[in-house]
Amino acid sequence: MTRGVAVSLTDFTLPPELEAHDPPEARGLPRDGVRMLVSRSSPGEVSQHRFRDLPGLLLPGDLLVVNTSATLPASVRVAADLAVHFSGPRPDGSWLTELRLVQGKTTKPNGRGYPGQRLSLPGGAVLTLHGRETARLWRARLSVAVVPYLLRYGIPIRYSYVPRDWPLACYQTVFAREPGSAEMPSAGRPFTPAVVTELAARGVLIAPLTLHTGVSSLEGDEEPYPEPFDVPPATARLVNHVRADGGRVIAAGTTVVRALETAALGRADGLVAAAAGWTSHVVTPETGVRVVDGLLTGLHEPRSSHLRMLAAFAGPELLGRCYLAAVEAGYLWHEFGDVHLLLP
Repeated sequence: MTRGVAVSLTDFTLPPELEAHDPPEARGLPRDGVRMLVSRSSPGEVSQHRFRDLPGLLLPGDLLVVNTSATLPASVRVAADLAVHFSGPRPDGSWLTELRLVQGKTTKPNGRGYPGQRLSLPGGAVLTLHGRETARLWRARLSVAVVPYLLRYGIPIRYSYVPRDWPLACYQTVFAREPGSAEMPSAGRPFTPAVVTELAARGVLIAPLTLHTGVSSLEGDEEPYPEPFDVPPATARLVNHVRADGGRVIAAGTTVVRALETAALGRADGLVAAAAGWTSHVVTPETGVRVVDGLLTGLHEPRSSHLRMLAAFAGPELLGRCYLAAVEAGYLWHEFGDVHLLLP
């Protein structure tokens, strides 16, 4: 891409050299040392910062809502050439899973499997495939409780742009409390105790919710699927109080946006209610955002459904300029990469 050429958010090309191959700590950076692109919708401005600058970019009285979901070691090796990725639970107790073909040190979609197939996993567990949920994901049941099993036998999901395994701690955020996400809620990764302390000292409020995210390697144009979430009563009350008082609600991650906007659905008063369950809500420019004013997020791949959510905040023109600026400046993508703060 060259300067002055607009980015098509539906079909731009991500250069391989802009994929983050290792955690920033392995590149000589602290977690809060990654770069942060900042866009402001009202003036249409784009600026560049380090993540540690975040406390100075938010205002006293702003509310930062974070995801407390912890990352599971959700990949299990079945055979020399086969692995299973556990994406997330379904209301009936089954799990969405993906069969992956092992190739050297990485995996790719397998495309095989059949209803009723039984796969023998380490430790004597058996996974039974019941039917396809999408072209890649199977509804399946494990013969033992899934989360304890993964904590003992699983390893973190890793894709081809990350050439080696990293410990599970590299995939946890400072807010992680409840294991449940197949992949890290990565917008929270750059936070450090020092940044959280500085936010609090400047009068920025922080509130938790939980949304367990499934595999993010969605194919082009593939819709997100239902994910379990929990917006606690205290967080709902705080969101409503801050908005009524003229403050801004900033979501630390697209998962937080999805949960909060779900908790406001169907309410004529525009308030957030305490809510828990499974959400199928997809935020787009057409649905709009009702209760979230700003968003901290990573940089998303071409044709990702997340880009439609971002366009609901920034609009396609500003968002296109943001991605052009990120590419030109050499920002890094994926869970170990840089971040983008979208403000009103």
